[in-house]
Amino acid sequence: MRSATVLTSVNGNLDSFDVRRLQFANFRVKNHMKSTTLLLIDDDRHIRESMKGWLREKGFSVTEAATCQEAKSCIDRKAYDLVLADIRLPDGDGFEILAHCRAVRPNATVILLTGYGTVETGIDAIRAGAFDLLTKPLIDAELEIAIDRALSQREVLEENKNLKAQLDLRFGMENIVGHDRRMQKMFDMIDSVADTRATVLITGESGTGKSMVARAIHRRSGRRDQPFVEIACGALPESLLESELFGHAAGAFTGAVGEKIGKFQQADRGTIFLDEIGTASPSLQVKLLRVLQDLEFEQVGGTKTFRVDTRVILATNENLSKAVAEGRFRQDLFYRINVINVELPSLRERISDIPLLAQHFLDSVCQETGKKVAGFTEEALAVLQRHRWPGNVRELQNVVERAVLLGKSDRIGLEDLPSQMSATADVVLPGPKTGRTLKEALEGPERQIIMEVLKSNNWNRNATADLLGINRTTLYKKMKRLGLDRPQYSGSEH
Repeated sequence: MRSATVLTSVNGNLDSFDVRRLQFANFRVKNHMKSTTLLLIDDDRHIRESMKGWLREKGFSVTEAATCQEAKSCIDRKAYDLVLADIRLPDGDGFEILAHCRAVRPNATVILLTGYGTVETGIDAIRAGAFDLLTKPLIDAELEIAIDRALSQREVLEENKNLKAQLDLRFGMENIVGHDRRMQKMFDMIDSVADTRATVLITGESGTGKSMVARAIHRRSGRRDQPFVEIACGALPESLLESELFGHAAGAFTGAVGEKIGKFQQADRGTIFLDEIGTASPSLQVKLLRVLQDLEFEQVGGTKTFRVDTRVILATNENLSKAVAEGRFRQDLFYRINVINVELPSLRERISDIPLLAQHFLDSVCQETGKKVAGFTEEALAVLQRHRWPGNVRELQNVVERAVLLGKSDRIGLEDLPSQMSATADVVLPGPKTGRTLKEALEGPERQIIMEVLKSNNWNRNATADLLGINRTTLYKKMKRLGLDRPQYSGSEH
């Protein structure tokens, strides 16, 4: 709660500090948006007219009201950025308007005005939710400073709101793209387990987006406002990894001049994400098992036991069942971490998502760089869908970013893709001996791609056309030209 600040105008004079604040406020107010809307409430017509003229000169859009009821009607009809309300009104008071604003327009900033200001009144106003209390008669400079501070606070709150939205967009499920049925099943599982304390094991090949899924789980949980701490277990040697996870006491080893807080303590009340857990050494596996069971541990070289409330998410690209059978991974730890298993399919297993993912990455790069690239040629999409993608989604993202940055046209074509992709994509291009055109050479891959997408969507033509980035009529024509008929036993055409 911000402490009460009661601005008074006993002698009407400003000291040098106030003058400097006023100069700064003048600069700030002039730079606030001209579209700022303000509701002015006072039963004294002369005061209203004077303040309204001054505020409009400053660039504000001003609406005026003379009574409590009139002010409430204005607030019900329109959302104002700022409300200036006199405390004493013929049919109520400013505190009543403040309460109405908090109920109906919680984003409005309210400054109360009074001719009988006391410290107690100011404290009551702040506790009730007002931004400030100003005493009348008002000095323009004081009002200007108060308005500047109020609008500055709104800007900070708006920035925080935008940052949170960006985090949700970047790390929430909205950024995990996929219409494939396996991806839809994964989305359902994430929604089911996100707001629980269950340990989650994410499995999948390198580059499939395990870190992004871990962050999405955290962002959709009740811990979203608490720390998300990530550590790649395979990136650090065993001697350092234990210290990173659990911290160390002063003097624990050479160079340990002070106490170090570990990742588990940093993630207290939040989430810790342990990537590449399959690389953990046998001794570390024992300590991890204890943390997962009891949420307790000691620092390296320390004797004090620490207890944390941390949600644990792990990931691996290894087959842990095989590692258990080979004696490289503890069976009891495997059972402890494999409570909820979220399996990410490789990109080659969800080729129907490739056009969707490629366009998603294209839009992101264009937004970041300001380049204007509309989409992909059919030939380029065919190559993308025939490539094996050993690097999975991460590789596709890199390929699209490269194509956008180096491309010269408004569409990404074959010439914008890495040369080795065409060589490994099993697309037979027309040569001098075949006498075939490029269009004829691409019919085989095109038929196979359309067939696979139709099958993945149970022959739903609307969904298939959407995933391929073409309209339904174009899809019909291609199906007819390529001899693709829907089996009699399949589901609805739609």
